[in-house]
Amino acid sequence: MEIVKSTMTPYKEALNCLSSLIIPRTRADASTIRFDLMFDYLKILELEGPVSQLNVIHVAGTKGKGSTCTFVESILRNCGFRTGLFTSPHLIDVRERFKIDGVEISQEKFLTNFWWCWNRLREKTNDDVPMPFHVCFLALLAFKIFSVEKVDVAILEVGLGGKYDATNVVKAPIVCGISSLGYDHMEILGNTLGQIAGEKAGIFKQEVPAYTVPQPEEAMSVLRDQASHLSIPLRVVSPLDTEILKDQQLGLHGEHQYLNAGLAIALSKSWLQRTGHEESIFLNNTQNTLPEQFVRGLTMANLPGRAQIISDPSFEQLVFYLDGAHTPESLEVCGKWFSSVVREETQSAKSCKSEQILLFTCLSVRDPRLLLPPLVNSCASHGIRFTRALFVLNQSAYNMFGAHATTQDEPQVDVSWQLTLQKVWDNLIHGGKGKKQEELNTAKGDESSSVFPSLPLALNWLRENAQRNKSIRSQVLVTGSLHLVGDVLRLIKK
Repeated sequence: MEIVKSTMTPYKEALNCLSSLIIPRTRADASTIRFDLMFDYLKILELEGPVSQLNVIHVAGTKGKGSTCTFVESILRNCGFRTGLFTSPHLIDVRERFKIDGVEISQEKFLTNFWWCWNRLREKTNDDVPMPFHVCFLALLAFKIFSVEKVDVAILEVGLGGKYDATNVVKAPIVCGISSLGYDHMEILGNTLGQIAGEKAGIFKQEVPAYTVPQPEEAMSVLRDQASHLSIPLRVVSPLDTEILKDQQLGLHGEHQYLNAGLAIALSKSWLQRTGHEESIFLNNTQNTLPEQFVRGLTMANLPGRAQIISDPSFEQLVFYLDGAHTPESLEVCGKWFSSVVREETQSAKSCKSEQILLFTCLSVRDPRLLLPPLVNSCASHGIRFTRALFVLNQSAYNMFGAHATTQDEPQVDVSWQLTLQKVWDNLIHGGKGKKQEELNTAKGDESSSVFPSLPLALNWLRENAQRNKSIRSQVLVTGSLHLVGDVLRLIKK
């Protein structure tokens, strides 16, 4: 019998294996049973010792934890340390989650470590200890990569919650941080800020310093109680003073990033102090100045998909403003950032007309009635109003691990959720005089909103619109979902 060899590349094969570990995300994902299995996986992979030797900075939060981790990594890398950064989610390629010295890991190193973990887990797991969920596998892979690469510091962003997150198997981090808290993933973490704060505070450990930013009192009281229970001080840090950077700008844009930068500075200082490196960095600095290495780190930090601006390669006048905001609070901040950038660009090019278009989607577990008003009101308060809103599927034809896309139209695409978003939008904009939910727009005439069955179709419409109106600068805000932001980036770069 003839044996047919697979034409699949080793990398694609690894991505398919990862995809096989995906399960629907429910409250069961955060169960203690699944979290306890992480310790079994560490034993199988013989990673207990290596993980205990990592000098970890652990960060949880609702908003800004990825930005905080990015600032920390950049600061400590500029201080001369070999850094490992583990974040989620990725935008285009899963390797974005694993950075060594600020650069995503190569395919070769990814595959070497991936198959090392995969083969051992496939051999040793059973009915009692099954293969890990994909989020658990990715955390295990990060531990393996950072151990092999012998990083000086491992910065770990919590994926979801904190107490039962896969990264929380680290028993003795050097320092912990909690970024801004808000309402998100309530189907898993709880319906109140207090419950959400309790899950986030699950990363606190005895004898490990903890830092946070100003929080709503309901959340802050829970964080304080948890810290007190562990007999550790909880320090609340202030936003970075804009004067400290003088004429330089943070590498991550938006006023809210000064709060994340303040937390990152505190975490970096604590890590340097507790690892015996503080004196060498701060030796010749006065009390009110930051070391040069810190300033470089803050100004050179880079995080795609957050307050990112990119022009379409085919049409210079078509510009995308990308931000993965997906909570009421972060969408309000996103609107403020978008408005400020649009106003600045308008002032610098007074002769050029412009229009603002919204490209939006969100998960069906989120309430668009809570998400869209803060965005619209924030923009409107700064004089920015969208001429049209486009609603697309939350995920295009790409899968979450970076497989290739297809632009073929799906004949049976369910757009009921996007029609719901459209109805909320039309009611918001037209004061309850919106279109019927069952009506599917086709982006014609002067309609103020449209639904598209695929992201490529929406991008095609934007490009055709730019072609028809060459004298107008189309400023497209892409927000509501990091998956959407990643898909737009991937399509633009193609």
